[in-house]
Amino acid sequence: MNRNRLHTNTTPTVLFVDMNSFFASCEQQVNFWLRGRPVGVCVYTGRQGCVISPSIEAKQRGVKTGMRLDDAMVICPDLVPVETHPARYREFHVKLIAVLRTFCDDVLPKSIDEAVLDLTNYQLTYPDPKQVAYAIKRAIREKVGDYLRCSIGIALNAFLAKLASDIQKPDGLTLITPDTLDGILRTLRLTDLPGIGQRMADRLQKHNINTPIDLRYAAPEHLKAVCQSVIGWRWHIRLNFGGEVDLDTQEQYKSMSAMRTISTDQRNTPDKLNELLMSLCLTLERRMVKHGFFCQDLSFSCRYHSGQAYQCEIRLQPPKQDGPELFDLIQQRISAFQERHPRQLVLNTQIRSMSVVVFHFVPAEQVPLNLFEDTSRKDKLRQTLHELKAKFGTEKLIRANELSDDPVYRDVIGFGNINDL
Repeated sequence: MNRNRLHTNTTPTVLFVDMNSFFASCEQQVNFWLRGRPVGVCVYTGRQGCVISPSIEAKQRGVKTGMRLDDAMVICPDLVPVETHPARYREFHVKLIAVLRTFCDDVLPKSIDEAVLDLTNYQLTYPDPKQVAYAIKRAIREKVGDYLRCSIGIALNAFLAKLASDIQKPDGLTLITPDTLDGILRTLRLTDLPGIGQRMADRLQKHNINTPIDLRYAAPEHLKAVCQSVIGWRWHIRLNFGGEVDLDTQEQYKSMSAMRTISTDQRNTPDKLNELLMSLCLTLERRMVKHGFFCQDLSFSCRYHSGQAYQCEIRLQPPKQDGPELFDLIQQRISAFQERHPRQLVLNTQIRSMSVVVFHFVPAEQVPLNLFEDTSRKDKLRQTLHELKAKFGTEKLIRANELSDDPVYRDVIGFGNINDL
């Protein structure tokens, strides 16, 4: 008997919808020639490109997400590389969420290709969640795209529903109940659970938690001690049918980051490296303006092919939001470093990636006024600029420092949280 059971409600009412090979399927939806062919969506389609979304057909041939394009072509010689179209995927995402909201109001987008439906308050309307899942699949094919497929998991909370959606792909439907959960967990490793990586698995195993079953039946106090944080209590909640953790839509930002891997052409051209750095800063500006934040701390880092790295952190007084100002501060710190180490060029030909992180946020209305400089007009202008970009498109109104014949910073979408799509 599981003494960790949190409540008596044992009716699976949470559906997790996971679109299969979403980016690639969107490309196949709009281009009939790609249907039935192995497709690999890439940010760059050169030999050094990376497959960010293989189609279902490509996955069946062994192509995996994150694989280098030249390696993927060895495994699947007839793979069709397709350059990414983020605006297209956003359009399909909006259509998808609109369709899901015709079934219930309690829809929580989890990423560009995932969403949670909570039918807890709709049990009289939908007594059989499996029939709802089949209806969702039909609606997606009819109203979003006939070539789009999804796997749906049904369980008592979002975490277990996500786990269920991973069991059968593509186009799967899996129901987890209190009676079937243990049997499913016995077939899995710790790293098969969403959110558990190898480092967390190693930590759990050091404390004799070797399997998902061990994790489920461990005492919450023990899990909290092992994980050294509240995450242990959350694992207890998730595996014992609590749902309030996963369906919490209130998110407090601790940091925002922008990062790019650098191509051979970019690393050999100093102007392009500076342009890329400016683009990262402008991306963070857009996100902070959207959420009404100013940052008090800034971090810049570079990684090199040698395995070495450069990093600096800058305390911002007063807090800042302006992208060009962030860029200037980073450049000043780089220049100071190179004056002390003239033989160590930070933005050199061996750079592999660069990232900018902002953190320690302050709401815009709490930023203190500057006694020596009135920045209110500049702040208002920045906000207006991004409102116009959001309304009419990012290319309709741009600053002079955003002009370029060959932009080095391409629009991309990750698979994480969708707040900044």
